[in-house]
Amino acid sequence: MTGLFITLEGPEGAGKSTNREYLAERLREQGIDVVLTREPGGTPLAERIRELLLAPSDEVMDADTELLLVFAARAQHLASVIRPALARGAVVLCDRFTDATYAYQGGGRGLSVERIAALEDFVQGALRPDLTLVFDLPVEIGLARATARGRLDRFEQEGRAFFEAVRSTYLNRAAAAPQRYRLVEAARSLDEVQASLDAMMPDLLQRLAERQHG
Repeated sequence: MTGLFITLEGPEGAGKSTNREYLAERLREQGIDVVLTREPGGTPLAERIRELLLAPSDEVMDADTELLLVFAARAQHLASVIRPALARGAVVLCDRFTDATYAYQGGGRGLSVERIAALEDFVQGALRPDLTLVFDLPVEIGLARATARGRLDRFEQEGRAFFEAVRSTYLNRAAAAPQRYRLVEAARSLDEVQASLDAMMPDLLQRLAERQHG
């Protein structure tokens, strides 16, 4: 793998999608091949699984069903998009990845870390993100932003305790592995957030150069 795998994580309303586009633009200005994708989703089949996961339903989805659907979508996404892009030397910017599974299905749903880790190893092998940007903000701000966007999906309809657990899991994972994670204070203005992304650019370019030249 000669490319660079960067994931953007965080709760609802954190601005991941907007800032992923901004980061992609900055990288493309340097002549870098950038692939934008997201989870769950990223391929036609995985997007259909995403619809199952996000759509409110009268039937309560079992937590294990949810977890397996997430990893089923991820397996297709890796095979069809992520691994081929990395193999050709692209930078992959992915809106959420397995850290989201630890946060939502682990922290939020209470599923065991061991169960998630076993599926992570099975589906991903040794592949892990090179860098994960965690867009952090207080739960009430994130939920207010999500509500302002319109109709809430199945996850966005969860209560405050669920999202507090999600946030805590993200912060704990970032603190445990500072070499892979960068915390972005997403409650700030968009200009301030993007200035912090600009400050990361030299490091990103150096990482990519080191990867491509061994």
